[in-house]
Amino acid sequence: MNISTDHPVYRRILSCGTLSVTPTRGEISLDDLFDIAERRNPKRAFLFVSKVLGRHIPVSPHVMRSIYRQLAEQIPSIPEGPVLFIGMAETAVGLGAGVFDEVRQRVADPVFLTSTRHPVDGDLLCEFKEDHSHATDHLIYLPGDTELRRRVLEAQTVVLIDDEATTGNTCINLLAALRDMAGLKHIRQVIAVTLTDWSGNAIAELCPLPVHTVSLVQGDWHWERNPAAPVPIMPQVNVTASGNVPVTGRQSWGRLGMAAPAGDLGRSIHVEAGEKLLVLGTSEFVWEPFLLAERLEMQGADVKYSSTTRSPIATGFAIQSAIAFTDNYGLGIPNFVYNVAHQRFDRILLCIETPEESVDPVLLEALSKVAPSIEIVCYE
Repeated sequence: MNISTDHPVYRRILSCGTLSVTPTRGEISLDDLFDIAERRNPKRAFLFVSKVLGRHIPVSPHVMRSIYRQLAEQIPSIPEGPVLFIGMAETAVGLGAGVFDEVRQRVADPVFLTSTRHPVDGDLLCEFKEDHSHATDHLIYLPGDTELRRRVLEAQTVVLIDDEATTGNTCINLLAALRDMAGLKHIRQVIAVTLTDWSGNAIAELCPLPVHTVSLVQGDWHWERNPAAPVPIMPQVNVTASGNVPVTGRQSWGRLGMAAPAGDLGRSIHVEAGEKLLVLGTSEFVWEPFLLAERLEMQGADVKYSSTTRSPIATGFAIQSAIAFTDNYGLGIPNFVYNVAHQRFDRILLCIETPEESVDPVLLEALSKVAPSIEIVCYE
């Protein structure tokens, strides 16, 4: 990323235009936090690709945990519960769970939910839209557990966690759905947590309730489109539906509520000291795989964590390599693994919440060129 010597402006010249970012506050340098890529999305031609999220760039688990802690340390004291934490699918599911994990023991009656694009058996709490996304529709379900359900319905504080805020509209759309469609009338305040916040005062200005914002970087960006660049064609990934492959894994990590992490995926897996290992989560199933990666790192392995995604991104710039394949939920939509194909590992653990046979052989074949050992780890 190029840094201007005249002003603290970061610029990236893409084939479709030029992005300029001016930081106004930061806990971490922009170069350490993200890089830029081109989206295959006509709504917005660029993408902030996080270097700490574990989604599009493989990251060490200890780096990810440090980010959770940095964000959690900025969350103000919350004197009364219940406190409802919501992580945004698909990119911020793991981020949301991680921040929740760092905060849950210092608030009363905490509960974590994640939005989802994979319908499950349960009572729908609400649905809302993320207008600029490659997949706009989100669903949120009520927990099946009676106590967790009470905490959701009686929540006084809502902590909304996403990877970035640009206009603040997603936060406002979700809050409106929670208050109007779901009938959560006890909410008194909102805490918006993001890695990067480019929204200025938009969330506070749009929100009908008191808002506290938390981020690692705040600033402004300006996009100057190249009028000669062709408009990208986006694959059909805006699908919120049940596929023809069943979700067999337990839903205790977020879709139906979580009070504390289970940490029970892959308990029988062991590593050699110094073994170079990649743990891959899939789609929204990323929190339990992250805990597995973290545990194996503590055992002495050289671990990187990443996950599959439905986000269509062009190769080049922050995306050095891409693997395209069909999703494991039976939706028939393209999924991707970024920045893995050009690397080498001793072993890859592919973690799924669907049956083993749901994995596309195209993905397994591509991963076999990266590591001599590929293990599918099913959550049951």
